[in-house]
Amino acid sequence: MKIKICGLFREEDIDYVNEIKPDYIGFVFAKSRRQVTFEKAQLLKNKLDKDIPSVGVFVNEDIDFIIELVNFHIIDYVQLHGQEDDTYIESLKNKINVPIIKAMNISNYRLCDVDYYLMDSPVAGSGKTFDWNLLPQMDKPYFLAGGINLDNLDEALKQDCFGIDLSSGVETNGIKDKDKIKEVVRRVHDECR
Repeated sequence: MKIKICGLFREEDIDYVNEIKPDYIGFVFAKSRRQVTFEKAQLLKNKLDKDIPSVGVFVNEDIDFIIELVNFHIIDYVQLHGQEDDTYIESLKNKINVPIIKAMNISNYRLCDVDYYLMDSPVAGSGKTFDWNLLPQMDKPYFLAGGINLDNLDEALKQDCFGIDLSSGVETNGIKDKDKIKEVVRRVHDECR
């Protein structure tokens, strides 16, 4: 199982992940307290270990902005969290050559032509879990997100997902916590051995 640490926005966050080595990291370009600008993401990506792919998180973003981030090698994956429809996704796929992750929840799950799904709480970014027993059968590998933390990590690891995605679950007072990241990554990677 893979692990993604999302919502990095400080240089210290990059230092942590470079040392601890999660499988993916995420930069949030949507409105959020963790939001980064093009320039900030470029700075952080330049410090990031080249072996750790970066995921850009967007909500109904202008496609040209996403293309620019891909072309500048700031992001290696695109994660769509808004109401992006099949036309939007098809247009994006025709202009970039990186994997696309479509975030959804159990009430709005639908098949779409992407590389991965991300199953999240009904209120994305809320840090709240949902009933994982209600996960539908999916036709693509998926990341599990939404309120995963050290307390419920073992239960998350029992799910049939490709990876898990944490943000607030590895924070203390709204800031990434190196010890929590280290413990989560260790437990996920130990589980996969």
